[in-house]
Amino acid sequence: MRPVEITVEVYSSASKTQPCPLTATSAPRVTAGLPDFSFHEAGIMTYTTTVLVIGGGATGTGIARDLALRGIDVTLAERNGLSSGATSRSHGLLHSGARYAEADRIGAEECIAENQVLRSIAGHCIRDTGGLFVQLPGDDADYFDEKRAACAEIGIETRLLTAAEAQDQVPGLSDRVERAMWVPDGVVYPSRLSAANAADAEAHGGTIYPHAPLEDLVVENGRVVKAILGGEVNDTVVPRIVVNATGAWAETVAAMAGVKVEMAPSRGVMISVEYDGLGPALNRCRDPEDGDIVVPHAGEVVLGTTSVPVTDPDNYEKADWEIEKSIRECAQMLPAVADAPVVRTWWGVRPLYAPDEAKGDRRGISRGFFVLNHANDGVDNFFSIVGGKLTTYRQMAEAVADQVSAQLGIDAACTTATRPLPGADDPDQLDAFVARYDAQGPTDADVVRASTPVKA
Repeated sequence: MRPVEITVEVYSSASKTQPCPLTATSAPRVTAGLPDFSFHEAGIMTYTTTVLVIGGGATGTGIARDLALRGIDVTLAERNGLSSGATSRSHGLLHSGARYAEADRIGAEECIAENQVLRSIAGHCIRDTGGLFVQLPGDDADYFDEKRAACAEIGIETRLLTAAEAQDQVPGLSDRVERAMWVPDGVVYPSRLSAANAADAEAHGGTIYPHAPLEDLVVENGRVVKAILGGEVNDTVVPRIVVNATGAWAETVAAMAGVKVEMAPSRGVMISVEYDGLGPALNRCRDPEDGDIVVPHAGEVVLGTTSVPVTDPDNYEKADWEIEKSIRECAQMLPAVADAPVVRTWWGVRPLYAPDEAKGDRRGISRGFFVLNHANDGVDNFFSIVGGKLTTYRQMAEAVADQVSAQLGIDAACTTATRPLPGADDPDQLDAFVARYDAQGPTDADVVRASTPVKA
């Protein structure tokens, strides 16, 4: 099979699913007591919304869903189809938190909490595979024990396996494995996840624009008064509140509002190879390094990843050594992948937030998330959500929606932790959502059967 390399990178901003551009309405639309209407300003069509969310990955669509379910008028804008940034360019591991347990307790606690939530609401947006942390010769045995003890303290279930038990559970596992630890990892299909969140937001009055890049933010008297959207929308939006949910591009978007958000993005490569029959996700039980995760799909496995600092998440080197090293290292756990045909290769950029981080490979940066209220920076109606993991997107969205609701004076509880995503029990419906919002990415291209091609 001829390898396919997918190399296009993106950021977050916008576009629209309806066939016509934004137009004036004959009467105001009222949501949660907040009027929303369109009008002409100096000959330019202007559209008002209560909350404008910039960024259509899992977090952005999760925020739009949460706000819409609270009865708040929300508009979401992305620039190149939903989930086209980090969301659908990841390895797609549903983290149990075990990977971070001994070094980043907060991040690990967030992961296990949301892992359990997604199992109850996400249906066919995820797959329950379980995971193994495996110890190979030369790996620090104390590190293995420390990780298991930290998991116990946090409440992450583990089960110790001998080498023979692990090899019996995973045919093809290296015969050099010394022991293993089972954890409740899984697999996320991020294209479906983002699209399902967007569909629920839209079903409850939200507006989703998958192809409307943010061109500028206009700040006057300490408030964002306008957002200029291009692409198919080509309109000015007047928001009461703006949420920057653009991941690795948060610094760029914040700068449009005259605000400093110090991101420390890092790139990582993923390689999908032909391999059938892997059950659990595999993690090398050592300090995080290149090539230490293998994620199972049907007929394929995703190998990853590297961590190399980048300055521009839209323009960075993609080095062959990253591919070669990731395959070589993953083959230490699953030897057959060393010679397996490559199906596709892609890079993603982690949205790491670390104001003082300048050196190193950035693996040590917390995977916890941060909600930044830029009233502290002189812009009263502007928020950024940074850091976090795909696994914790819903919790991140809830934290943002709580602060936005409070600022709007709206007392409405979050319901997203218990409300199933639309289409969760119907893979065909989920894939139709993916096509509707142009949300197909490389991570789950072998699973999702949308009618739109993978962005390349």
